[in-house]
Amino acid sequence: MGRLVLNHSTNIEGLIPILQKLALDINIKTITPAAISRARGRSSKLIIRLSVKTISGYKAIARKGRTAQEVFISTDLSKDELKQLIDTYN
Repeated sequence: MGRLVLNHSTNIEGLIPILQKLALDINIKTITPAAISRARGRSSKLIIRLSVKTISGYKAIARKGRTAQEVFISTDLSKDELKQLIDTYN
């Protein structure tokens, strides 16, 4: 079971409940929501997609409307396994 780090006072609406469910998986170590930014396009609903591999896991991008937020996921899962897990809760 992983740990969800809540170090920001603001997050994309609806992101935290999804990350809490994701953190319950035995293969997830830590989930850290990070920087919030403005995106050019629009996304009508909350979408989480994997971006790049990091030293300890993967960086994901959560998008809703014109807002984007980085999410760092520390795990030993492969990219395909993590993508499948995210799609289950998304």
